[in-house]
Amino acid sequence: MLEENREDNKFFFQEVPEIYDGLIEIKSSSRDPGSRAKICVKAVDTSLDPVGACVGMRGSRVQAVVNELQGEKIDIVNWSEDPAILVANALSPAEVQRVNVELERKKLDVILTEENLSKAIGRRGQNVRLATKLLNYEINIMTDAEDSERRQSEFKEKTENFVKNLELDETLGQLLVAEGFSTIDDIKDTTVESLTKIEGIEEDTAKALVERAREFHQRDQEDISERIKELGLQDSLINLEGLTPGMLVTLGEQKILTLEDFADLASDELTGGYDVVKGERVKIQGYLEDFALSKEEADELIMSARNIIYKD
Repeated sequence: MLEENREDNKFFFQEVPEIYDGLIEIKSSSRDPGSRAKICVKAVDTSLDPVGACVGMRGSRVQAVVNELQGEKIDIVNWSEDPAILVANALSPAEVQRVNVELERKKLDVILTEENLSKAIGRRGQNVRLATKLLNYEINIMTDAEDSERRQSEFKEKTENFVKNLELDETLGQLLVAEGFSTIDDIKDTTVESLTKIEGIEEDTAKALVERAREFHQRDQEDISERIKELGLQDSLINLEGLTPGMLVTLGEQKILTLEDFADLASDELTGGYDVVKGERVKIQGYLEDFALSKEEADELIMSARNIIYKD
């Protein structure tokens, strides 16, 4: 990331002695050449204000860099090990209410007010796009109302899944979701002892839950295998490491049947996200969005497919 933006980094090394002397580090940077850049800095010497040092007295240092880049605007961001704090810094001037962090998937859900939405996204999506590159995290921006609606919808869907497929009453289904069980596999993989620790679940009920979850999983795997055959997916795609049977069914239903079909996709087509069209934020549904695939994982899968094709 630093290599991609070495031009603006080079000017900061020239204009900021603390960077040149190693007292301040440039942790990452992102750039739309000729338009805007973001640079993330950290003080090695904790007595220093890294942003203030880069800005300079009355903005003299950063203005010198701006002039060298023919007027390209530069945002200087304080580094933090905490991605929630870092993304809030990176999306300035928008004021962030809270951030939901998924470290393993490298995904951040940023919740803010309606008034701050356009500031966070930026003109033609520039602000959030540069912040995404700066952090190397997938950033999903939403309002508080959208986040609440999403949570309610997810809670309802998870409950309905348990009620329908495990033949439970709605109260028990809601209790399981409230206790953090999201899928039938979660129940299949837990223990009777863990379930009985939940108030309202007796040992007999816990045993029945685990047994029903295991039976459902077995039937589901058999149905999925049969469905993959019916859809006509090629073995080269079926054998691509990282694609689960459920993913394969979803891809097949979208007529993505060969390794070549898959290799032609972009990661956003798999994970989904948001785009800005004519100034309006538009939700883009990804083929594998329901499988909680991160952008990084999607990139790796697509590159694996391309490497296999190229090697052959």
